[in-house]
Amino acid sequence: MTTPILQAQSLKKIFTRDGQSDFLAVDGVSFDISAGECVGLIGESGSGKSTVANMIAHLLDPTEGRIFLDGEDVTDAGARKIFRTVQMIFQSPQESFDPRRTLGDGIGESLLNVGQSRAEVRGEVGRLLEAVGLSPDFAERYPHEVSGGQCQRAAIARAIAIRPKLLICDEAISALDVTVQAEIVALLSRLMRERGMACLFICHDIALAQNFCGRILVMYRGKIVEEGAPDEVVQSPKREYTKMLIESVL
Repeated sequence: MTTPILQAQSLKKIFTRDGQSDFLAVDGVSFDISAGECVGLIGESGSGKSTVANMIAHLLDPTEGRIFLDGEDVTDAGARKIFRTVQMIFQSPQESFDPRRTLGDGIGESLLNVGQSRAEVRGEVGRLLEAVGLSPDFAERYPHEVSGGQCQRAAIARAIAIRPKLLICDEAISALDVTVQAEIVALLSRLMRERGMACLFICHDIALAQNFCGRILVMYRGKIVEEGAPDEVVQSPKREYTKMLIESVL
């Protein structure tokens, strides 16, 4: 049996508010993602989706639970240990780039960090931009000089630069208009096929996830309350919360 790329086991996250009261953001979340699989994590704002993503990406430490990548326990490994395996794309691409540096600088940074020369990085940045549907001259532009969709394409180029096995998309297209959303989803689908990447696709729009993901997990108040094949979950939801999510996009 093939070992999943990701295994999240009983993840829990408790935040302290005002230095005294505790807030249980994630409560015992467990799921796996296999190589090349796209899993949708769906729920409204505050359901715990982004907290799960941030724990997997090691931007937050879990209060309890374990995280395995390729069968190795990396719970306590730190972000630098796992950055070759896991990369993340965020909702606001302009905010994820340094406004004082060009897009090419941002895309090439991880390649420099793994030992490529500046000449090699320049060539690879051009190829990465072409892979996401942008011309190489976008490397010379700054985040504020491009559209939201173009900046998100550049963010995808940066994320795939070191060929991660798992791409986490945290509401990565929710700020874009519907036409651009469709283009980015098509781009992500192609890159997953070409590069064999798995994807954790986080959004609040269950209809969008239905068209992109092979499996859906529904989160509510820090727990996964429903999961299954997209058409099965959308056409025959078992929980009232899932029905509410579906009705909200009809």
